[in-house]
Amino acid sequence: MKKKNLPLEEAIGHPLSHDLTQISPQRGFKGARFKKGHVVEESDLEILRSMGRAHLTVLELEPQEVHEDDASVRLSRMLTGDGVSTSGPSEGKCTLKAERDGLLHFDTDGINGINLDPSWIVSTLPVNVPVKRGEIVAGFRVLPLAVDEEQVKRAEEIASPISVIPFYPLKLGLVTTGKELAEGRIKDSFRPKLEVKIAEYGGTIIEQTVVPDEKEVIVQAINHMVDIGAEAIICTGGMSVDADDVTSSAIKTTTGETIFKGIPVLPGCHIMLARKGGLPVLGVPAGAVFETWTSLDLLLPRVFAGILPSFEETRRWGVGGLCRHCGICNFPNCGFASR
Repeated sequence: MKKKNLPLEEAIGHPLSHDLTQISPQRGFKGARFKKGHVVEESDLEILRSMGRAHLTVLELEPQEVHEDDASVRLSRMLTGDGVSTSGPSEGKCTLKAERDGLLHFDTDGINGINLDPSWIVSTLPVNVPVKRGEIVAGFRVLPLAVDEEQVKRAEEIASPISVIPFYPLKLGLVTTGKELAEGRIKDSFRPKLEVKIAEYGGTIIEQTVVPDEKEVIVQAINHMVDIGAEAIICTGGMSVDADDVTSSAIKTTTGETIFKGIPVLPGCHIMLARKGGLPVLGVPAGAVFETWTSLDLLLPRVFAGILPSFEETRRWGVGGLCRHCGICNFPNCGFASR
């Protein structure tokens, strides 16, 4: 970049080399009216004349250089995915907002790859967390006033869309296991909690079946939920290692596809995820009845968004996978929810 002094009219289309201060006693204002890097427009000329400007010091870009605003606009085209809108650029910065409630989803390797170039910064909310419509989910900018064309092309090639996946209002079948529950010795406390949790995603429970800890009976209950049109099935209880805990075995038998049994998350490490055809089947440990937030709360938004985690992905959940049981809970705006 080269600095050059030009008459106002000839400065149109060039970026300013420094801030231009305006003093207005009538308005009680003194500050930068035009920021460094601002590209002079014809509509600016009258204001500049009122500021006593006849000439400007502008930057003249080399042929291979791209202005910060133009570079950000080009990257925004690659990063703006489904369910997301972009505002800007302003001083080289663009902002991405959620256009709907849903699951924030993107390729973290792409973001990290862009940030390897110190001229770029891309900052996002954690991946795979629920977000609300209108919430800022990412911001990015170019730090210098201009970057090389090759830097922009590299970022464009690495970038992948940041999207907000809508939650589908799934119909859930609930299979509650336990001899003490089936015989009516104690009352089930899980369904009321589950109904509150799935309401956040538009889900409903179409039927609950309470069965004893008998493998074949649990298998029949799961198959029954499929037959009545459940779009996801949750089985509770019997997920530990006691002699009577046969729920995980029943899920494995009837689904034939176990994604994982046990994840490095506390509370709720014994959780299970399987698929019967394309239908998710969850085995939820009894701790979900007593704890406010567990591994179940990490899986529910993924289930309702239709993006199930893989075994390999969940093995990386141990870092940050310990709930701090904060006195003032901010879930899902916390490290525990950041999967």
